[in-house]
Amino acid sequence: MGVALQTDVSDLARLERAPQEVARWQRAREHLRTGRAALALPAYQELVKRFPSVANLWFELGVAAAADLSFTRATQAFEQVRRLAANDPSILIMLGQQFHRLRQPERARACFQRAMEADPSSTHARLSWAAWLERENRLAEAGEQTKACLVRNPCDPAALYYRAFLLHRQNRNTEAENALRDLLKNDLRDPDVRISCLHLLGVVLDAQGQYAGALDGLLRAKEAARGRQNVAPLEQAYDQAARQREALLGQLTAETVRQWRGQSSPQPAPHQLALLGGHPRSGTTLLEQILGAHSAILAFDEPEAFVTEVGDKLAPPPPAPPLKLAGLNSLSSSRRHELRSRYYKSLLRETAGEVSAAVLLDKNPSPTASLPLWLRIFPEAKILIVLRDPRDVVLSCFFQNLALTQVNVNFLSLERSVKHYNDMMSAWLRLRDLGGFDWMETRYEDVVADVEKEGRRITAFLGLEWQPSQARAHESPRRKLIFSPTYSDVAKPLHNRAIGRWKHYEAAFEPWQGQLARFVAAFGY
Repeated sequence: MGVALQTDVSDLARLERAPQEVARWQRAREHLRTGRAALALPAYQELVKRFPSVANLWFELGVAAAADLSFTRATQAFEQVRRLAANDPSILIMLGQQFHRLRQPERARACFQRAMEADPSSTHARLSWAAWLERENRLAEAGEQTKACLVRNPCDPAALYYRAFLLHRQNRNTEAENALRDLLKNDLRDPDVRISCLHLLGVVLDAQGQYAGALDGLLRAKEAARGRQNVAPLEQAYDQAARQREALLGQLTAETVRQWRGQSSPQPAPHQLALLGGHPRSGTTLLEQILGAHSAILAFDEPEAFVTEVGDKLAPPPPAPPLKLAGLNSLSSSRRHELRSRYYKSLLRETAGEVSAAVLLDKNPSPTASLPLWLRIFPEAKILIVLRDPRDVVLSCFFQNLALTQVNVNFLSLERSVKHYNDMMSAWLRLRDLGGFDWMETRYEDVVADVEKEGRRITAFLGLEWQPSQARAHESPRRKLIFSPTYSDVAKPLHNRAIGRWKHYEAAFEPWQGQLARFVAAFGY
């Protein structure tokens, strides 16, 4: 882990003078690094008993416990770190991030707030707290934190950027544009701040109808991001994984999917499970809010349960060999039960007590590319796919400024954004043609045009009747933390401004229209 945390010198000194204990710690770290958290836990538990004031040990114990789905133990370990490092803002910020991942927003909020209180002079602490406040739509309070940073240092680039960002969030885009242009005139030494400024300038200009300038800002931001790090390994890793998924799909037959359906658990599940998928930026978050407003639906906003407990277990990244259809078919009943159990345990981490909902809705675009895995482990699940004009989807992805991963690296260019769309939605078309499972498509444009009409149809697919509260779903995000990157959009009333947005950039799309044409036709656009 390598995180330097505040600790009691005597305990740390005793640990460092004990070679066998240091070796035990190193072995535990290696188990944790290689995804074997269960093997790391006993060592960490013994180490914290012997050296109870070494905060690093408690922090890593918490990480290991969370990876092993021991969420109560993880919370207890992180709370001990919070006590040991109550006045260290950098540690408190890390703890806030861990609690956020555990889906414990109250504890996360407390850590970010305490980090600011522990050192009011820390720009990092204040802006971290401001970012949390902004995520909760407490924009005025976020602005106060940013203002406090600028009182101490009027030229701080990070604080100036964040002030411009808050202006944009308040629809004060002319002021945001002026602030960004002034900031970009300076020699911004922090490349991340420069990338964020260029990207935000593109977003702000788009909001003002200055589309040529918006595209220029985005292209400059993407170019700067490519220069920030070597993205080739990420692209190569994604391409290899995409080829493996395509090969698996090519082996799949309709008869295989039907056989999987016949191997469903003989015992009825206490809840109907549904996957809300589709390509990112297709409107999945909007629909999750509408469905989640139903009293009998418990909606989960982009949980990591499927990826960590099913996807990574069945199809780990290289150098592991690629998953083949024979491997999926040979999964024993006990192994499938184990994967299902771990998935549900991870999914339900954010719930308290018994779950009474009739439907568990897993809103997550990423499993759409791995639907064969989903259907093998959950053949009885309902699959709900959100569609949107492919050109609007690709443009919206290109407009994102996300931490670079094997997936998000594709959004650094229109070309690779189109490729990612092609890869994911080709998988859906293949599964749709095979059939043998319960599925439904819904179009973002239809939801926006008549939320009740389309909402009733989708709710009925889940076996429920429409409730009037679902039409007012945009009000609920003010009370519920949204984990999706589109958190700021779903608190707004429904509008049609995003429909046909790609036409403002039609010239830039010209080279890729042919690749998107079959999806435009297949999905009725």
